[in-house]
Amino acid sequence: MTARDPSVQQQMDMLYREHHSWLSGFLQRRLGCSHSAADLVQDTYLRLLTSGKLPPLDNSRGYMTRIAKGLMIDLYRRRRIENAYLEELGHQPEAVHPSPETHAQTVEALITIDRLLHGLPINVRRALLMRRLDGLSYREIAEQLGVSVSSVEKYVACALQACLLAALEMEQ
Repeated sequence: MTARDPSVQQQMDMLYREHHSWLSGFLQRRLGCSHSAADLVQDTYLRLLTSGKLPPLDNSRGYMTRIAKGLMIDLYRRRRIENAYLEELGHQPEAVHPSPETHAQTVEALITIDRLLHGLPINVRRALLMRRLDGLSYREIAEQLGVSVSSVEKYVACALQACLLAALEMEQ
């Protein structure tokens, strides 16, 4: 099934005609912004097209709602990360502020890191953050997590390996 397949195009046309207004209203009520809602409506349809899997006609709204809610979560996460970055940037001298391009790249990198961290098991994530951000020793982390030092060593190694793999993927 491809986007160029006439039957897929017909089904997408039908989904768009039948559900665009409803989806737009659904997102606008939740976001309170017609511009953001319009962006997410288009992203929802794009996600449908690129997934290669169209919803069954009897469950179109439910399927599209799940996609739209996931996109809203991504939007809120992005805003939260960008606001934290801007707040931290506000503490820096004006001369240190990055160009708009560097700003956008930094925000994208932070979002990628956030996604990576939230994809890790909770103890693996906590061990990495305690080690790298809080500067705790393996023994201190083990005590806080209630696990052995060797478990903490494995957790940190696993997290660092995930970070390395993500960095390699970003380079490609």
